[in-house]
Amino acid sequence: MLLPGLKPTAMSDKNTLPLAGQVALITGSESGIGRETARAFCRLGAAVVLNGRQAERLEATRQALAAEGYRVAACLADVTDYTACEGLVATALAHFGRLDILIANASISQRAYFADMQPAVFRQVLDSNVYGAVYPLKAALPHLLAAQGSVTFISSISALNGMPSGSAYCAGKAALANLAHTLRLELAGTGVHFGVVHIGFTQNDPDKRVLDAAGRPVPIAHRSPRWQKSQAEVAAIILSHVRRRRRRTVISALGRFILVVHSLLPRLGDWVVLTSQRRMRNFYE
Repeated sequence: MLLPGLKPTAMSDKNTLPLAGQVALITGSESGIGRETARAFCRLGAAVVLNGRQAERLEATRQALAAEGYRVAACLADVTDYTACEGLVATALAHFGRLDILIANASISQRAYFADMQPAVFRQVLDSNVYGAVYPLKAALPHLLAAQGSVTFISSISALNGMPSGSAYCAGKAALANLAHTLRLELAGTGVHFGVVHIGFTQNDPDKRVLDAAGRPVPIAHRSPRWQKSQAEVAAIILSHVRRRRRRTVISALGRFILVVHSLLPRLGDWVVLTSQRRMRNFYE
């Protein structure tokens, strides 16, 4: 018997799809890593609720995945608005009747030094990374508890040691790791998984923008292509993290190096960052 909406293939029997019957809500999935993560979950049989703030792009992603034979729904919602997040969860229930997996991926990044940032811009970046994860989770929690489901916060390797020109972004991403740890303790015994994925440098959509000190959208700072993973590679790691119900996944050798140095030799870590800032200013500015 085929799952509704799946194309008939040799792997489409419901007994051979590991995530068949599971419903995943992925915020910020109209584009980029979120879109590819949605595709990865769909391939393993999950139904996916897509989310974003750009109606045309969100609908284009929904149509593309539906055309591939996958079970998808979409909800236009700003995840820093709690009422909108209630509607996002309601979309999952209305279309698929349950919710098993939440991936809090939506966020805004920056390209600005703290001394130059307008307070409202700092708050906008911080809110997107903190409340943009807290509000969807708060709305979804009763259903995730019922399903003994999984929650994954998408963080960054820059949260492990800080990064010049990324103060609000780093602060928000670091907060997610502590939030996950606290929830693990508070909800121990419920069967719900709480994890964090620290993403490294990843290939971006060509029109990817971050905020400058005044809140204007600008291109992301330079990243050498040889340091970047593809969006599909990152999505595959997120998928594995959720399936294995890991507490923390740090993507890339650089991320793991940062984690070790920050833990054991923090002054060396700071020296490396400050040296790179002097010699590679376009990496930060």
